[in-house]
Amino acid sequence: MKLRVILSLVCAVAVLRAEDKPVSFYNDVVPIFKRSCNGCHHPGKLKGQLDLTTYEALVKGGKHGVSFKAGDPKNSLLIEEITGEEPSMPKEGDPLTKDEVALIERWIVQGAKDDTPASAKSLKLSEPPTYVVPPVISALAFSPDGKILAVSGYHEVLLLEADGTNLLARLLGESPRIESLTYSADGRFLGVAGSAPARFGEIQIWNTASNTLEKAYKVSTDSIYGISFSPSADRVAIGCADKTVRIIAVADGKELLKFDSHSDWVFGTLWTVDGKRLLTGSRDQAMKLIDASNGQFIDDINKLIEPILCIARHPKEDIVAYGGELGISRTYKISDNQGRTAANNDVNLRKTFERLPGPVHAIAYNKDGSLLAIGGAGPEVRVFNSGEAKRVAALKGHSGAIFAVAFHTQTNLLVTGGFDGTLRIYEASKGELVCSFVPVPLKVGPPIQQAAAN
Repeated sequence: MKLRVILSLVCAVAVLRAEDKPVSFYNDVVPIFKRSCNGCHHPGKLKGQLDLTTYEALVKGGKHGVSFKAGDPKNSLLIEEITGEEPSMPKEGDPLTKDEVALIERWIVQGAKDDTPASAKSLKLSEPPTYVVPPVISALAFSPDGKILAVSGYHEVLLLEADGTNLLARLLGESPRIESLTYSADGRFLGVAGSAPARFGEIQIWNTASNTLEKAYKVSTDSIYGISFSPSADRVAIGCADKTVRIIAVADGKELLKFDSHSDWVFGTLWTVDGKRLLTGSRDQAMKLIDASNGQFIDDINKLIEPILCIARHPKEDIVAYGGELGISRTYKISDNQGRTAANNDVNLRKTFERLPGPVHAIAYNKDGSLLAIGGAGPEVRVFNSGEAKRVAALKGHSGAIFAVAFHTQTNLLVTGGFDGTLRIYEASKGELVCSFVPVPLKVGPPIQQAAAN
């Protein structure tokens, strides 16, 4: 009997100690919001005008008033919304558990303090980074007039003259990783898909006339990829690691469309020539055609064969080329796939290209669509006649995987970048190396071996 009493007292003390322990907003409450709430309450999608991605936004509240009253959970709207037999929130997914609700209540009782570290509130650097080794190059893009080459860096995009002879500007942003780059068709904007993995995905819109950041929108709580402008440059589309596709208004960051029919990460988006439909490519093996006006799913345009890692559209026609995880690249007509029937025919397939020795990470058409460049895990980029799928040239000299390729918009010069951090410019149809260079300024320092020893 005494043993039972002692055990009961020990358990009671343990419970009291747990209840007295300070609740951390950053470590305890934020993970709950990320998992169950931020999908509908983030800057790109403010249901009820409520943003739950930062403490400051939570304090501000939404259209129904402030979210909480410090020290008074019973009169806090946040608690009212997540409690009851049928909680109002979250609208989608399972209700919060009793323990999660109790944790948020305790946080409010304890004063609802913000303990978010300064490093988590903003990752933006005060000045451009200093490089002692070349960073991996993950994205490249030529301006429509062919005068400027945009190159990914760490927390920045570097703008070079097209031949690499001069560094023109360094566009510093908050995202440490630059996942993809694209110019609007009229050249007014440079679009950046940036990420801090597992923290946020960010769209940056840069004004190319002044090289200033026009807009920056955090649209996801994880990485984003494959940014593309609509033909009129009023919208951008992105693929996300949370398996969604989103269309965002350039002017105000409003989420115009959220498509969630993929079952894995979405690495690419592109618009049809008329801008009425959007095509997406995903690790789930599908390229999905979507009505860009209302988000209606039209069809998978391809037979599901391998995870799709990158896509590129023909510059003049509704034809898409994809690069796959198995090392194969294919081109497809961008159209519904009603003719596949029960036999699952690949009716939109145009051409299949020779296999590369590893996954394909980069693919691009030249200015008129006659050439297709493909690069991946192997240290070689192959150039093909896109209509006949015949190899024209093999571009050698790389040290490691290739993650980005881009044709000059006025010539058949091709620039490549990847693991070794070096840009190489080739005469694509001839396979000749024109020049190679590191796009970032490097700080000369002691040998790496010496630094490690110290």
